[in-house]
Amino acid sequence: MEGCLKINNQISNGPFWTTTQFRSKISLKAPNIAFPIINEADSALIRASLVTEETSLECIGTVIAKSGCWSFLKGGFVLSSPSKLSTLSLQIPSDREIKVEIASASLQPFTEQQWRLNQDTKINQERKRAVTIHVADRHGIKLQGASIKVEQVLKDFPFGSAIANTIIGNSQYQKWFTKRFNAAVFENELKWDATEPKQGQTNYTIPDQMLEFIRSNQITARGHNIFWENFNSTPKWVRNLTNPNLQSAVDSRIQSLMNKYKEEFIHWDVNNEMLHYDFYEQRLGPNATLRIFEAVHRADPLATLFMNEFNVIETCADVNSTVDAYVLRMRELETGGVYMDGIGLQGHFNVPNLPLMRGVLDKLATLGLPIWLTEVDISNKFSPETQAIYLEEVLREGFSHPAVKGIMLWTALRQGGCYQMCLTDSGFNNLPTGDAVDKLLKEWETENLKGETDEHGSYSFFGFLGEYKITTKYGTNTIESTFSLSRGVETKHFNIQM
Repeated sequence: MEGCLKINNQISNGPFWTTTQFRSKISLKAPNIAFPIINEADSALIRASLVTEETSLECIGTVIAKSGCWSFLKGGFVLSSPSKLSTLSLQIPSDREIKVEIASASLQPFTEQQWRLNQDTKINQERKRAVTIHVADRHGIKLQGASIKVEQVLKDFPFGSAIANTIIGNSQYQKWFTKRFNAAVFENELKWDATEPKQGQTNYTIPDQMLEFIRSNQITARGHNIFWENFNSTPKWVRNLTNPNLQSAVDSRIQSLMNKYKEEFIHWDVNNEMLHYDFYEQRLGPNATLRIFEAVHRADPLATLFMNEFNVIETCADVNSTVDAYVLRMRELETGGVYMDGIGLQGHFNVPNLPLMRGVLDKLATLGLPIWLTEVDISNKFSPETQAIYLEEVLREGFSHPAVKGIMLWTALRQGGCYQMCLTDSGFNNLPTGDAVDKLLKEWETENLKGETDEHGSYSFFGFLGEYKITTKYGTNTIESTFSLSRGVETKHFNIQM
């Protein structure tokens, strides 16, 4: 059965934000626009799709609607050309008799310029702060005309990339990486099949060497991953264990990894892609994930523990990883006592749907947990030039969202290339995607500033969050100072005494 909402007026091209409120006449009440009110009742996945004269969009938003309550569907889409007649359909399971009543629906159009302006406004609000430097002599007399030089030396926002073992001893790769990024994640080198390819033969030599590079360059590192629910990504020797021996191997893996790397990584992707796969829960029971998270938290209590999933922000067509499925899984784990502190969204994109991406981020933000985009790339079915365009769109949307606390690219350069998208060629010359990243990195940092204090002995600027070095000269005196610019709505005041 399918409910349809027809939009008969002409629609221009550009991003659209859609919200719908509806309810059922029989066993289900459905979407309102924020997050579904969850209770113990029957439920159904409601999916919104759009058809125009030239375009058919399979999914532009979803909600898991519950019986006895109102729910909220929030999504969006982008049209590349105007439409005179568009049909927005609300699709429900075909094997169930459910009548849907639409209480309200809205469709808000934006031009690309308006969307970009909104992004820039949020970046200014969330990633920057006003600063006023006051210069006086040791008697407290304001000094007009003091020379001020401002330099941002570290960025607050973690922006990085996956790295592979090819970075070990490769000075060219290391120089290229450290010039750009302040965060890293090992692509494969910490995974179980890499550190223990045969039972009992544990070897951490490669990740140890990669960590030496991390430490020597003051780079933040994520731990990826402890377990992977995908059968095909589980070590072959693990698959063949009996259940008691499997539980023993799981316990040993946690103990070994945590004893070795406790407090080395700020995050752990604990049980990768568990919305799509369930190897450990099939073998060890439905509480396997609960026990794994509990054990990891006990072993490394200061690390933030993450779920890490694909097709949450990339699309809503994957029924396994809709935004509500993600929320429900996190709440199940929380109810079971799991210490779940972070939301990991991989971000392996085809054609990005930014309004949908924003809607998903908005809903996940209501959980009050840090969101990281953990494996961002663009499919290699596109040309490097198109990859660069789509990558910039995704990165701008992520960086501008207040709930996103870090972004990692999935662009480790290994022998044979990269997973889907590289930033450079084998000689570390930028590809169009690398140029796009460099453009944004430059845009998202405070340029070196020079000026003089005014009649009030003050100098003001608006800067990105991070660490700063201030060089102040007055007469023959020169003073170098440092300060940290953290998130805040008030102007940051910094006093310098000459």
